[in-house]
Amino acid sequence: MSDAALIPPVPPAPRSTVRCRRCGRPLHDPESRLLRLGPECRTPDPDSGARPGEQDTLPGLER
Repeated sequence: MSDAALIPPVPPAPRSTVRCRRCGRPLHDPESRLLRLGPECRTPDPDSGARPGEQDTLPGLER
């Protein structure tokens, strides 16, 4: 019997669970896993009161 027959096969590494930073649900989509935000949590909530607006110019970029 060869030595290779005595070594058990290595199981695949388990895939880690990535959860949404906002709601905590598990993420499966590659883009969501990269951003750590699910598609529902990436869209702004209309009831949150957040509105796009003017921003201050970054230092060193004044025109």
